[in-house]
Order: sequence, then structure tokens, then C-alpha cells
Amino acid sequence: MSLGLLGNKIGMTQIFDESGNIIPVTILKVGPCIVTQVKTTLNDGYNAIQVGYGNVSTKSLTQPQLGHLQKSNIQPLKYLKEFRVNEPADFSVGQVLNVDSFIEGQLINVTGKSIGKGFSGLQKRYNFSRGPMTHGSKNHRAPGSIGMGTDPGRVLPGKKMAGQLGNKMTNIKKLKIVQVNNNENILVVKGAVPGKPGNLLSIVPSK
Repeated sequence: MSLGLLGNKIGMTQIFDESGNIIPVTILKVGPCIVTQVKTTLNDGYNAIQVGYGNVSTKSLTQPQLGHLQKSNIQPLKYLKEFRVNEPADFSVGQVLNVDSFIEGQLINVTGKSIGKGFSGLQKRYNFSRGPMTHGSKNHRAPGSIGMGTDPGRVLPGKKMAGQLGNKMTNIKKLKIVQVNNNENILVVKGAVPGKPGNLLSIVPSK
């Protein structure tokens, strides 16, 4: 896996390509990220790079978090994330990683928390069909049967039921980069990414 970056979703818009087609795009603010730790097979048992993103004041971090960053003389950062790499020797602690590691036309995977939709029923959550609305039926949006009878005498694990929908980590794969703006650290990506504007995202080149 190659090195990824952290960023925030800014919002969606649409742009026109050369032939006049409308492309729905999401605008992402990516980086600058700082390498906070380099892990190697020798010391840690695996190769990885830890990157930090989002400057904050000292008082919003705990003492252990501050100590970890101060050991490398790095300013307080809100988010830390590890990315597995093959060649950790290419990176050094304190190195700044910008959006210029991506190029136009490249495919990326974007991971973030999806929009929370609260406690949802089965029609909304799993596209179950309704019961009949007429002919005296009183079953409209009920779950229906949840299993067999005396045998097995239990509800089988993994049964689809009503519950919290959204607000969990989602990974959208192979989104195409339409534009890269190095001055503003902006990526313009074709399609939608998880979460609302302002959502924290992890952006990794697709395999």
C-alpha cells in the first residue's frame, strides 16, 4: 500500500469538461500532512509511516499525545494515522506531505465516516418491501417473520433488523482525480465521498 494523506471534505459542485459534459465533483482539502513517525520491520515488526494532520492548540491534546509529538519536535496535531509502505527509508520525521503527491487522472480510495441517519427501519435500511397497504392488512412497515419455529428456537445471527443506519466508516474505491490545485492544497474528485462537508477523510492511491 502506498502512502496516503488526510484531508477534509469541502463540498460538491459540478464542472464542465472539454466536450461540454457535466461532471459531478467533490472538492477535498488535502494536507499538508507531517510525518510524525517512521516504523520499520527492524524496530516495530512492520513498515509504516504515521502522518499527522490539523494544527491545534496544546491544551486540546493529552500529555501522552503531546509527548509523542514533542519527542520529534513537531507542533500539536489533531489527527494521526498510519499508512503501510514498502520503503520507509524514503521518508523522514518532520517531512511535509502535500497534495502534489497526486496527479490528474489518478484513481484514489477515500475512507471516512458516512452521514448518520439515526435509528432506521428495514425499508430505509435494507430496502425491504412493505406489506399491503389495503385489503384490511395491518402489516405496513413491520419486519415480518424473524425466523423458523421450535427448531432452531432462536433468531439466527446476522438477522437484518431495524437499528442505527450510517455513522460508520465507509470506503469508496477508484474515484478519479479531475484537478489538483497545489497552491490551495485542493483535490477535485469525480463522484461522491462519505460524510458531510468538513468530514475527516483518508485518501490513498488505488491499487
